[in-house]
Amino acid sequence: PKIGLLTEINKSVKSVPTTLEFVDVAGLVKGASAGEGLGNKFLATIRQCDAIVHVVRCFEDENVIHVDGSVDPVRDAELINLELAFADLAVVEKRLERMKKDRKTGKASEEEATALEKISAVLNNDEPARNAELDEAEEEAIKSFGLLTRKKMIYAANVADADLAEGNEMAERLGALAEKEGAKVVLVSAQVEAELAELDTEDRIDFLDSLGVTIDDCGLRALVREVYDILELQTYYTSGETETRAWTIKQGWSAPKAAGVIHGDFERGFIRAETVAYTDLVEAGSEAEAKSKGLLRSEGKDYIVQEGDVILFRFNV
Repeated sequence: PKIGLLTEINKSVKSVPTTLEFVDVAGLVKGASAGEGLGNKFLATIRQCDAIVHVVRCFEDENVIHVDGSVDPVRDAELINLELAFADLAVVEKRLERMKKDRKTGKASEEEATALEKISAVLNNDEPARNAELDEAEEEAIKSFGLLTRKKMIYAANVADADLAEGNEMAERLGALAEKEGAKVVLVSAQVEAELAELDTEDRIDFLDSLGVTIDDCGLRALVREVYDILELQTYYTSGETETRAWTIKQGWSAPKAAGVIHGDFERGFIRAETVAYTDLVEAGSEAEAKSKGLLRSEGKDYIVQEGDVILFRFNV
């Protein structure tokens, strides 16, 4: 990992990786949109998330019983998507009904009304809300509703260990569905991840090699990369003797805004960002060597932070 090399180069006392939180809402069943099972509770939890990772079974195993008696990833995915769409449609229709009254009193937002009408149309056409084309103002107007099918979606095709490298016919069918919906698919294996948790690094590499998979392309790491991609996230680093730390920001953020995730004072009193690309620093072997080779740059407030930048912020408040 990059953070390990940076910690080694700067002889940091500690290293702090960035985190990505996955919230398990297993238990969504047919009828969840109408409150079946713990449907309402689970749907409320999903509304608070930035994206949805839908784990779909893509393996046969007679010892692992499927609730519907057979394994069909497309059926399973469509069932859950239907519940999410029903929940969204209920929210949209309720709000549109309320807006009829608001329009009479002049309280209705035209951007919100237009956005909801567009979303209602795609939902009633058996499409996810994310397929509705909204402009920036319309997007902002409906943001607070947390529409489930408006969120970015990744399908995690849960395959047997032998299928982790290439996938299988079930994963291919799921991929076709995802393409139709504008979603992504990542191959994962819960079986493999459980076994990896019991192994040290060297044994993990050997085990994955026997499956034809590298540790960087293994299910969970591939899933994290895909989540970063769909949420347009990236990582930069701060590194010194005290600590090396990874920070997550949105792609396209300026240096002052990126500094603000460390502390508000860094953004308010921003002077400059002393920046070196991760690969340049590693190749140079030290910050001093990178500086002597002209690889360390002094960037101003208009600089757009890049993936893997190693930055020292100068500020004054």
